[in-house]
Amino acid sequence: MTKYIFKPRDFKAFTVDGLDARMEALNDRVRPQLNELGDYFAQYLETVTGEKFYPHVAKHARRKVNPPKDTWVAFATNKRGYKMQPHFQIGLFENQLFVMYGIMHETKDKAQQIKAFEDQFETLKNLPNDYSISPDHMSQEKIYIHEMSDEDLNKALNRVKEVKKGEFFVARTLSPNAEQLESDKVFLNFLEETFEQLLKFYK
Repeated sequence: MTKYIFKPRDFKAFTVDGLDARMEALNDRVRPQLNELGDYFAQYLETVTGEKFYPHVAKHARRKVNPPKDTWVAFATNKRGYKMQPHFQIGLFENQLFVMYGIMHETKDKAQQIKAFEDQFETLKNLPNDYSISPDHMSQEKIYIHEMSDEDLNKALNRVKEVKKGEFFVARTLSPNAEQLESDKVFLNFLEETFEQLLKFYK
């Protein structure tokens, strides 16, 4: 019995039509793993950073009509919420699992918070080839860092300061059929390896 991995059929929860039906599918097929990952990595982050982290599993409670096209567990040091500060996420779209750390448009003092990435520009630029930038957490479209010029990367960083809705996340993704999702052990190793890289930008 596995606790943490998502199987291809779990991703198919996003193909279920209707808000109530999709939420039921997500609650059955996806949320149990998000809860387990939340407990595991809240403890992991506390061990690594020495700070208390809280997991926040998306509830999608404000939705009245449109079913969610993604879902996630976020990690932050604020017990009440995560959007106002840089945070970590593990989540899914229909065709993508993502792990990321960064700044949402609701983050306080975005211009100050983005400095953690600007100050580590060389580290950011030299992340392994499967790391990408997400300028919008609501879209599964991401740009591989190794395909971006220095100018592209600086534009993405500056956008956070210049555009009210500007966001910046460093991400790593998997497809639903990825070999890293074949066992809990392999998946947790992948996630811990990813968090090690993302923590370079955590202050």
